Amino acid sequence: MSRSQMLRHLFLDLPIVVLIVAFVVYQSHSTSSLLPWTTKAGGDAAAGAQMHSASSSSTTTTTKAPVYFFSHGGPDVQYNTQHPAYAVLQSIGKEITQKVKPKAVVVFSAHWQATSNEIHLNNAEDTDLIYDFYGFPAKFYQAKYPSKGDPQLAARILSLLGGAGIFARGLKRGLDHGVFSGFNVAFSPEENPLGVPLVQVSLFKNEDPDAHYRLGRAVASLRDDNIVIICTGMSVHNLRDMSLDPQPLPYAISFDNALKGAVESPPDVRQERMAALTTRRDAKQAHPWMDHLMPVYVAAGAAGSDFGKQTWTMQEGSFAWAQYRFGEVPS
Repeated sequence: MSRSQMLRHLFLDLPIVVLIVAFVVYQSHSTSSLLPWTTKAGGDAAAGAQMHSASSSSTTTTTKAPVYFFSHGGPDVQYNTQHPAYAVLQSIGKEITQKVKPKAVVVFSAHWQATSNEIHLNNAEDTDLIYDFYGFPAKFYQAKYPSKGDPQLAARILSLLGGAGIFARGLKRGLDHGVFSGFNVAFSPEENPLGVPLVQVSLFKNEDPDAHYRLGRAVASLRDDNIVIICTGMSVHNLRDMSLDPQPLPYAISFDNALKGAVESPPDVRQERMAALTTRRDAKQAHPWMDHLMPVYVAAGAAGSDFGKQTWTMQEGSFAWAQYRFGEVPS
């Protein structure tokens, strides 16, 4: 299948205007009603597809659960089985279920931003899905993803955030497509079920890389109990420039490569180098609004002293699909 055909599959021949409308709706989507439980703080690469296998440049060994960043694609990713990212997400999912074998999963999605200075999280055991998109085929709104929350884990996360000086509150909210679309591929209920509790935590509604880095750092201790932190977004995400031409735009190449370099920096300089990315000339082309970029800062913050590695990427039109892992996979 040609790359042009793959891109056509990716967006299912949808009119561009529909996806632009979808983008607007993403930004305006609001969360469910809040529950009364609240905690407050005291106090280089050629154009086209690129693949990068993980290498062992890190000298750090650890028994902590790894941290992952998924480039999750659109709500069609779970149906587009011929797109190269589909098999990649499947492979990462099997790595998590078969090698890491987590006790639970905590997920941060680009499609849930709370407020500029407050974090929300789902503290309910049973939740539904949020179909936070418009104009797609009917089957997209019939998607299912079985999951169970964990109120006790949610309470622990609230405590960690409060202890780190981050205002946070619990609420009941469904999983958005930034979670369920990609998870239906990585953790197929039929082929590779996750089988452990899943708690979703919001981002801040801002473009502050350091605030999101600190957010990840606040929950890093969860990894000591083999709780996997997964952050979902896209390494390059510009719906405004989307077309059926799979040839990557210059910024899709340059920013994706720059992100790789920053993420793979030594941990003691990683935060500074990643923050500098948002001031690059191509940053606002790669991410007109940085909701899909902020999750990688959460992941890097949660990684602590562990190294980050790009395990795969593909640059396509106005998008890039980089996947990252921080830390080591149990042997």
